[in-house]
Amino acid sequence: MNKLLLTCSLLFSSVLLVSCTSNQAEQSKNAQACSSGNVRLTIDFSTARMDECQRVSENEYLITLVPENTPINSSPWYAFKVQADQVTDITITMKVRGDEHRYPPKISHNGNTWQLQKYKLKGQRLVMNITASPKPVIIAAQEIINNKYYVDWADKLTNNKQVNRSVLGQSTQGRPIYKLERKNDKAKEWLVILGRQHPPEITGALALFPFVETLLSSSELSKKYLEKYNVLVIPNINPDGVHAGNWRNNANGFDLNRDWKDFSQIETRLINNYLQELVNKGDKITFAVDFHSTVRDIFYSMPVDYGVEKPYFVRHWLAELDRQMSNFDVELKPGNNPDLGVSKQYFSDEFGVHAITYEMGDNTDRTEIKRIAFKSANLLMMTMLSDEDHDKE
Repeated sequence: MNKLLLTCSLLFSSVLLVSCTSNQAEQSKNAQACSSGNVRLTIDFSTARMDECQRVSENEYLITLVPENTPINSSPWYAFKVQADQVTDITITMKVRGDEHRYPPKISHNGNTWQLQKYKLKGQRLVMNITASPKPVIIAAQEIINNKYYVDWADKLTNNKQVNRSVLGQSTQGRPIYKLERKNDKAKEWLVILGRQHPPEITGALALFPFVETLLSSSELSKKYLEKYNVLVIPNINPDGVHAGNWRNNANGFDLNRDWKDFSQIETRLINNYLQELVNKGDKITFAVDFHSTVRDIFYSMPVDYGVEKPYFVRHWLAELDRQMSNFDVELKPGNNPDLGVSKQYFSDEFGVHAITYEMGDNTDRTEIKRIAFKSANLLMMTMLSDEDHDKE
């Protein structure tokens, strides 16, 4: 079954994202073939990707999407601008080299609000008709959240003087990897939040933002929670891959969520080193949440018999989420993959605690993503503060 959504029923109007104004993206020679003439398809902004572009006829264009390396997870990303000197109707066909499409196209006229773009599938080719005009429009696989968006988001959070932002270190290509911390000097336990290991997984980012904002809010529950627990957030682990519009990997062509065992990449190594520093000074890593996206909403966890502290903690938390959200079915999938190098396994093996991979569906309603994040963050705090013995059924 094709992974694309075949209807246009999702809500994107409430999503406010950063506009695409960066001029740093490197254009491939093939993509430049469509960057001249009356109609122009361009990739002159961060996160842009249009690997190969061919002008088939006067108003018809063929785009070929090419992964950064193979084999690779099927996440063909694309993002480009369309502009014309005068109003012109054009046809754009996209194909994926060695793969099939995953993301239905979205369009934005201002870089802030997005809606689904109408399209047809003809075999493995995606075809859409666009009206190009002097005002550029952006076509992308998902809403665009670039590196600058994370900086702007962190600026708003750090208006609260109790939230500190600093640079954990530099990525493979020298981009800053930021960490946000809310610390209580009397607290020794840490909740760790991770995000954007995989660049196209936008719905994971759309869940991380309200989840963290809820944890760090001024609610009475948050105040009580933050008296006992410190919070560490590293929201954008792969800024190089985000900037390049990679399908999956960092600048070295490596899947970071397969590197939590060997730490061959600077991005994961920086995080491991920092967590070890916290533990070495007497602090404790208590729980971790790693935000991702896949074809459906799902929570990956460690099995209850794996040997971590409070083995039923995640089951209790998510069971309550399922109970309180009648229109949302919580799917919990335990698993043990000791040689895979994923983050949840790392936290369990290294620190003896639970961790989850929090996956939102590619096409999940954006308002629903926010609602789930708000509820799950509040229930997480309640569960972690509870005196209930989570070691028992």
